[in-house]
Amino acid sequence: MPYREGESGSAPTLIQSVRRAVRLLDELERRGGAGSAKQLAREALLPLPTAYHLLRTLVHEGLVRNDNGVYALVAPLRRDAGPPAHEPALGIQAWVDTLSQDLDAAVYFVQYRDGEVEVGAVSDNPARPPVEEWADFRATAHAHAAGQSLLLQLEPEQRNEHLSRHPVTALTPHTVDLRRDFERRLAVLPRRLPVLEHQEYALGAACAAVPITVGAETAAVALSIPASEGARLRGLADRLQRRAEQVLISHTFAVATHSHEP
Repeated sequence: MPYREGESGSAPTLIQSVRRAVRLLDELERRGGAGSAKQLAREALLPLPTAYHLLRTLVHEGLVRNDNGVYALVAPLRRDAGPPAHEPALGIQAWVDTLSQDLDAAVYFVQYRDGEVEVGAVSDNPARPPVEEWADFRATAHAHAAGQSLLLQLEPEQRNEHLSRHPVTALTPHTVDLRRDFERRLAVLPRRLPVLEHQEYALGAACAAVPITVGAETAAVALSIPASEGARLRGLADRLQRRAEQVLISHTFAVATHSHEP
């Protein structure tokens, strides 16, 4: 069951918001570390309400402080440095383990590298064991939420090449088993919202995945729960997206390109 735009209050422009936040951080750094919202909005070419919203988020994340209307960097930006001391500085494994406990679900971090789906980390939580990889995750991206999220982020030529190497096939009675039907499905899914999947990869499992795209990196964070708890899935997907957004806002400035996308 795909997650469709309009079924949640989550914004579909997460990466665009991150890039705008990076621009505000850039302008703060360029100004010597401090400036008013109006100054920063003007220099970053952003609407003032957007600048206020992003500055509040940056204050909440501990990157910026608000001194009576003057916003200041908490510390100088270091784009060649590692992430800040709060999540997920402990590493991807520690982050997915924490998410698993917080969400009461198995959690996965996946990336698309060298034309293949790569599972970077799987949560270690005996109370919420991960879905058994009974069919190679790399060859079955069309069937699981993590893979679908990754495929949505690819350019059409990349996706076509991937599906040519890894044909769409039925794994369960719930899997879309024809490529043309799968491509039609992807065409109507918003690229930046969670993907939900019910028993398409494995009977008895329901999954959700959220895209994480920074610069040239294509990745996603996903979760799974028993299908019998499927009513929880949409709410969990929203919480997962919020957690992913927090991480992107906190860490993108360390790796983001200097894009000035409006």
